[in-house]
Amino acid sequence: MKRRFFFKNTMATGAGLVLGVDRRDAMGLEKASAFAIMEEVRKYRKIDAHAHVALTANPSPQWELDFAERLHITRLVASKPVSRYLEATPQEFRACNDRVLACMREAPDKIIGQMTLNPRFQKESLEEIERCMDLGMCGLKVYSHVNINDPLFYPIIEKFIDLKMIILMHVGVGRSRINFDPGEARSTSIAEDFVAVAQRFPEAMFQFAHLAGGGDWEGSCKELANSPNVYVDISGSNNDANIIDFAMEYVGEDRILFGCDNSFYQGVGHVLAADLSDAQRHKIYFENYNNILRKAGRHVD
Repeated sequence: MKRRFFFKNTMATGAGLVLGVDRRDAMGLEKASAFAIMEEVRKYRKIDAHAHVALTANPSPQWELDFAERLHITRLVASKPVSRYLEATPQEFRACNDRVLACMREAPDKIIGQMTLNPRFQKESLEEIERCMDLGMCGLKVYSHVNINDPLFYPIIEKFIDLKMIILMHVGVGRSRINFDPGEARSTSIAEDFVAVAQRFPEAMFQFAHLAGGGDWEGSCKELANSPNVYVDISGSNNDANIIDFAMEYVGEDRILFGCDNSFYQGVGHVLAADLSDAQRHKIYFENYNNILRKAGRHVD
């Protein structure tokens, strides 16, 4: 049975199948197929390059850690960005970072903390970078309070060039520049903004968020094809079948990062279902992001 046909049928069973539950009566599948999927899931070490913790009132990361254990995710690169509907004051972004730091202390061998900031507060953001670095964080996740190519962002970008760490930026949900989801801010970044800032700062590393998150992924891949310092993560809850295959054609295997954005089954399933070799799956699941961490000496052994 061809891989794409197999996963088209098996992934439709969702959580139950990935957990190894017998869905033969519902889908006409053998129970052994569920375990075959889990064997393949466990073949690959994984670094989730786009994770979140402490999104609810419960400060514990146990929900995310349970998924990581089940799906053989070695590390969660996790942040808690300030809601797009808040001003993202220094008090607010420090509180978010404190929640992530608490999760790091609870699971130091599983969670790599990413800080969040608001470059509109320049002095406080630079101070927060120093604080979070001293406490073991690695990298930056920013929402849409500032566009990635806004001059307010430039001193932050220069700081992360010095740190040799990547900047993960939320990307607008919608079909095009003129048709955003109503919830997106006017300052939300899209692929063209990443191209411009990547040209301005060729030494920086940028992470284009959630390719499967509801945006124009085909247009974005084409736009980013010639921006070698922009990586794309494939996280998101959208299950379009051709996302990774399309990204492979335009972005290439070295710049695609495995991520879930807390849609864990979709994130793992996208890579399994794509037309990839074992070596390419290993790169996307683990090695590409580990190479980014290696630049700052923070890689996973």
